[in-house]
Amino acid sequence: MYNQSMKAELKEKFLKIYANLPMAVREEIIVTLDDGKTMSWNSAFFEIENDTSLSDIILEKLEKLQII
Repeated sequence: MYNQSMKAELKEKFLKIYANLPMAVREEIIVTLDDGKTMSWNSAFFEIENDTSLSDIILEKLEKLQII
């Protein structure tokens, strides 16, 4: 995965984008995980903000998709 500095940078990018989204858009799906589980902006925010085990995977996928 990423080192702490890179993860912090990706998290900051995500949070800046999330903060500027309209509330309705935050319910939209932005990423599908390898197990088929979908994540909305809101669920991704929860995982990233709480630094869960999924947060690294979500940040990596969002970067690859060039969303952040």
